[in-house]
Amino acid sequence: MSRSKLKAITPGEPAAIYCRISHTKDDDQTGVDRQERICRDIAQRLQLRVDSAHVYVDNNRSAWQRNRKRPGWEEMLKVMGEGEIRHVIVYHPDRLMRQPRDLEELLSIADDKRILLHGEANRRDLSDPDDRFILRIEVAHACRSSDDASRRIRDALVDKARGGEPHVGNRPYGYTSDGRAIIDEEAEIVREVFRRYLDGESPDRIAQDLTARSILTTRGKAWQPENVRHLLSSNFVAGIRIHQGEEVGVGAWPAIIDRGQWDEVQRFREYRAERSREQQRRPTRYYLLRGAVTCACGARMAGTRGSRGAYYRCTHADTTDQRKCNRSILAEPLEDFVRDVTIKVLAKLDTSGYEPAMTTRPEADVLADEKDRAKLEELKQLWLNDDDFTTAEFQAMRAPILKRMKERQRKTVRRPIAVLDGIAGPDAEASWRRLEKEEDYARMNAIYRFLFAAVVVRPPTRKGRGFDTDRVDIKPNPLD
Repeated sequence: MSRSKLKAITPGEPAAIYCRISHTKDDDQTGVDRQERICRDIAQRLQLRVDSAHVYVDNNRSAWQRNRKRPGWEEMLKVMGEGEIRHVIVYHPDRLMRQPRDLEELLSIADDKRILLHGEANRRDLSDPDDRFILRIEVAHACRSSDDASRRIRDALVDKARGGEPHVGNRPYGYTSDGRAIIDEEAEIVREVFRRYLDGESPDRIAQDLTARSILTTRGKAWQPENVRHLLSSNFVAGIRIHQGEEVGVGAWPAIIDRGQWDEVQRFREYRAERSREQQRRPTRYYLLRGAVTCACGARMAGTRGSRGAYYRCTHADTTDQRKCNRSILAEPLEDFVRDVTIKVLAKLDTSGYEPAMTTRPEADVLADEKDRAKLEELKQLWLNDDDFTTAEFQAMRAPILKRMKERQRKTVRRPIAVLDGIAGPDAEASWRRLEKEEDYARMNAIYRFLFAAVVVRPPTRKGRGFDTDRVDIKPNPLD
C-alpha cells in the first residue's frame, strides 16, 4: 500500500463492517462474532467511525450460491450508493464476495466514490485500477475454489449413492435417525399400511384409522392422507437407493417392504391415479332435482358420485353431532320416478287462467312467521344469558322452528308461470322429451321446483331390488 493511499484516510470518517460465516469446507471458520471484534479493532486502529447501524451480518453460507439473497450485503450496497460510508471493513475479502458478479456490483457503486476496502492483512482502493485488477484475480480464484469444492461434493454424493449408503433428512418412518436400523413397532405399521392399501383401502381411510389408534408420525403429529401417500411412494422402506431421481442400486440398509410388494403398490397407485384422471375428464352430471329433493330429517339432499354411481345424499351426513344422517338414494331411479309424476301433472294442467306470477302470502302464514321469529329471539337470549342452556339444546329447539318457516316460505316463493309455457297440456310428454333432447336441464329443474314444494326421501320400506316408490313423498306447491 502506497503512502499516498494511507494519507487518504481522515480520522472519524464513516465506515461499515461486513461479517459472514464461511463455507464449511473453508479451513478458516472464524465466526461472525469474532470477525466483528477483529474488524472493530481495525476501525479503531485506522480511527474510523462505525455506527451500530452500519454493521452488516449474513450469518449463513449464501455467498457460495448464485441464487440466494444476502440481506446484509444488499443493505450495505444501498447505503454505500447513498454516500453514507467511504470505508468497508471485512475480516477477509472471501467473507465479502465469492462470485465475480458480487465484485462487479461493488465496483459499479464505487466508480464515482472513493471507497476503501480494509481487511486484516491488506487494504484495497476500489477506485484504483491496480487494486481492482488484484481483487478480480482474488475473486476469480475464490470462485474457482468454490466450483471445485462443489464438484468434489457432487462426486462424493454419487459415490455414496452407488455404494448404497443411506441419504436421510428427516427420520424415515420405521427407521432410526441415521436410516441404518429398523424400529420394529413402526416397521409393523409400515407393513400394515402397504397391505391395507393393496387390499383396496384409501390413504384417507388408513390415515383416519392410524389417528384413531393414537399412532403418530416421526414428527409426533397425527397421520394425514398425504403422510400415507408419501410412505407408499417411499423407496427407502424397500431398500432402493435413489440419486437425483434415478435408481442407482440396492441400499446398504435393511428393507421393511420386499421389492415385489413395493413394485405392486407403485403400479396400483398409477392405476388409481389414472382412474381418478378419467373421472375428472368425464362431463359433470347435472342433478335434476337439486334444490327440490329433501331428506325426511329436514335437511336438503345434494347430488354426489361414488363407487355405486350418482346418488343424492343428506347434507347432514358429514356432521358429527346429533343431527348426523347418512340417508341416500340413487339419483337415476329417483329422477325417473319424479319425471313420470311431473309429466302426469303437466298433462292435466291448464295454465291459461293463471296470473303471470304468484306473490301473495296468506295472512295466516305472515302471522305465523312473526310468532316464530319472536320465539327464535327468545331462544337466542336464553342461550346467551343462561349458562345452563347448552348450545346443543339451543340448536335442537331452534331446528323445528326454522323448518316450519322454510316450509311456509317454499309455498309462497315467487314462481313465474312462464316456466311452463309450451310444456303443460296434453302434449306434455312430447314436450318433456324435447327438453331432454336439448339437454335443457336448468328448465327441467325450474319446472320441478315450480310444481313441487319438496321431494321428500324417507327411510326404505322394504328390502330387495327395484326402486322403492313408497319412500318418496312428493309435496305439491299450491297452484291457485
